Amino acid sequence: MSLQYIKDGVAIDRFSIQLLNALLQAAQIYQIHGVPLVITALSDGVHKDNSLHYRGYAADLRTRDARPQDIPTIVRDLRRTLGATFDVVEEGDHIHIEYDPQHDGGKLLP
Repeated sequence: MSLQYIKDGVAIDRFSIQLLNALLQAAQIYQIHGVPLVITALSDGVHKDNSLHYRGYAADLRTRDARPQDIPTIVRDLRRTLGATFDVVEEGDHIHIEYDPQHDGGKLLP
């Protein structure tokens, strides 16, 4: 399984191994739903000041190639597959995923 597409201009110089594993799993989920996985942001772009994007723990995945009625199912499948240490948020034109073990009462990120 490969990542199918990274949008032009997305910085690929900084991401955690946890995020890489999540992106590989996301590629499988998108493929099951017949949608190409397009990564629209990693550590680049403009996000909240303390965003985990800047630390290599978050990514945005395009949704415009999916049928609107399929997006909730894709989000559900991402949540089930990635587990409690990941936040998965549907944000309109993309799905935001972030590795956040503290969310589940785990350790703080470095």
